[in-house]
Amino acid sequence: MLMYSTWNNERVNRLQNIFKDSLDVLKWAYSEYSDEILYACSFGAEGIVLIDLISKVKKDARIVFLDTDLHFKETYLLIDEVNAKYSDLQIESVKPLLTVKQQAERYGDRLWERAPDHCCHLRKIEPLSEQLNGVSAWISGLRREQSLSRRQTNYINKDEKFQSIKICPLIDWTWKEIWTYIELHELPYNILHDKGYPSIGCEKCTVPASNSEDFRSGRWANSEKTECGLHESN
Repeated sequence: MLMYSTWNNERVNRLQNIFKDSLDVLKWAYSEYSDEILYACSFGAEGIVLIDLISKVKKDARIVFLDTDLHFKETYLLIDEVNAKYSDLQIESVKPLLTVKQQAERYGDRLWERAPDHCCHLRKIEPLSEQLNGVSAWISGLRREQSLSRRQTNYINKDEKFQSIKICPLIDWTWKEIWTYIELHELPYNILHDKGYPSIGCEKCTVPASNSEDFRSGRWANSEKTECGLHESN
């Protein structure tokens, strides 16, 4: 089994070159890791496509949603809909150690405005880190088209931040291809996508995109922050 501690460049490069499509990547991932892999899903458009693809490969796959308790109500409604459609999948919501109220009592109110990196660390990074302690790899919906920082993402990645293996089956998909798949298969999706939100995070830190060419221009608007930290190296 390919693991962080046994990373092999030669084997990984060989695999990167023989995968034909996203299903190939997922079939390899579940064959390689079986139950030792989870999908960390934010339930954006890419997430919906990946859930449908994963259901074709492993019907009882484990899917984790990092529930910060600060998401849009539309996101929670979508999760209910996806749970009903894919009842065999093991979809679980993972919450931070601190409630929003406890976080405010300890670090001050509206931490997401004053120190967004710290807020993301408490409500996203720490919960995912705890989940990844029990598995060897995880799946992400990153696409190279999303941002400059994601242009070098490969199908198989050595995740230095979580000391894990990160699998990204959708790296070459375009935004148009994501939506063609959703429409073709009549999949449920977050209705905020119809209101100018190509990337959807917590309600406190997400507004409609200000630039149609920048998928993440609505995330942490009016600040230099562009990532929650899940996909950044230490």
